[in-house]
Amino acid sequence: MEPLSLGTTAPRGAHTVLYVTETTHTQTTPPGGGAKPRSPEYRVAVDALRGLRQDLIHDAFAYRPLPRRRVDGRFIRRLPGRLREYATWTPHALIAVAALITLLLSGVDTDGEVLLVAPLTVLPVLLTMIRPVGAFWLSMAATPVTGVFGSSWGDWPWQAGSFACHLTVLTVVAMRTRPRTAGWMWAITALYALIADSGIGPTYLYGTNSAPMLIFSAMILLCVTVWHIRRNAEQEVTAQQTVTAHERSRRTLLEERTTIARELHDVVAHHMSVVAIQAEAAPYRVENPPPELEKAFATIRENAVAALTELRRVLGVVRAEDYEAPDAPQPTLADLEGLLANVREAGLGVEKVVTGAVRELPQGVELSAYRIVQEALSNTLRHAPGASARVEIGYVLGGLGLRIVNGPPPNPGLVKPSPGAGHGITGMRERVTMLNGEMTAGRTDDGGYEVAVFLPVALPDEDDA
Repeated sequence: MEPLSLGTTAPRGAHTVLYVTETTHTQTTPPGGGAKPRSPEYRVAVDALRGLRQDLIHDAFAYRPLPRRRVDGRFIRRLPGRLREYATWTPHALIAVAALITLLLSGVDTDGEVLLVAPLTVLPVLLTMIRPVGAFWLSMAATPVTGVFGSSWGDWPWQAGSFACHLTVLTVVAMRTRPRTAGWMWAITALYALIADSGIGPTYLYGTNSAPMLIFSAMILLCVTVWHIRRNAEQEVTAQQTVTAHERSRRTLLEERTTIARELHDVVAHHMSVVAIQAEAAPYRVENPPPELEKAFATIRENAVAALTELRRVLGVVRAEDYEAPDAPQPTLADLEGLLANVREAGLGVEKVVTGAVRELPQGVELSAYRIVQEALSNTLRHAPGASARVEIGYVLGGLGLRIVNGPPPNPGLVKPSPGAGHGITGMRERVTMLNGEMTAGRTDDGGYEVAVFLPVALPDEDDA
């Protein structure tokens, strides 16, 4: 049976089947039945009027005092103390000078009406320091009044004083607001010029100066808009550089911590593996061991294997996908001679002094001590080229002492230091903190640099306890 449309009549005796289809409109319609969809031009006009209301109408006379200049500016920071304090009021002084110039021009173009015209041209300029948008409307309202009472009808609709006043107000308000506000102020000024030149004033007798006003104001507002855009771009670039530097610092620190975690994983995994193997082999070294001893060694092995598995699961995630464990053993203090030979070939005169009874230390302490000396000598090569260095290693009771000190560069003006990442000291502190040690770093009295580290090492009696 054929479906029926809404406008047809079904025959008698026939079953009526009604299909209701839903029509999707591509244009949005405002609420209310029967309203026509708005055109894109209408929406553009509504948005434009909404922007005009936000920029020039809403809270037009809001109190917005002009801030002082910062004391850390490019030129102000070079001035003496008291003069620097006065220089922060430079924007207010410039506006006051502009108001004085406007007052002088108003006195030239008026005869007996100077007491009326002069305040109308000076007040809008001064008002820009506390209520910028309100100053624009006051300047627009004062323009026809000064045009009527001015003595020079050849300057219509802007007398000389009101001409300078309006240009100053446009400039200051545009600098203190967003670029869109400058466009609205120029459009309102152009609209007033069009109305004033249409026959309200004596244009047909003396001519008009609307064209110079619109041309000069357009050029000034264009320059201010370009200044706004450039300043915003510089602020965005500065903010992005700050974020990039912060992220680079965090990435470098994380990479250093990742390296330490990898080395820690290798050291601890090695010792745990040795514990597990020795616990497994220990019962076979004793003839007829008691069951309790076998059970104790089995428990030690099981705990060591479980700890090793958990350690590999937790610390193994720090290894990158392309990271390969080094085939050679990790360096220790016994390998310092090779390191010192390399830095001597690079041009650094270094002396090594060892005090105390040399003994074997835990692998983590040996590795961290080697890395700290390596990083300290690398910093000397980068930041003090040509200087001499001294490495002191002290085996003391309860720990290991390190002192790496370098003198000042012999010719600081001839050889420039090489910039580094700036995280060498941070990496040293990370290693020292990991071993519960202490570290100090700073400049010496002769202009060199000193790094002093103490890494605690437990005594054999403490381990037994």
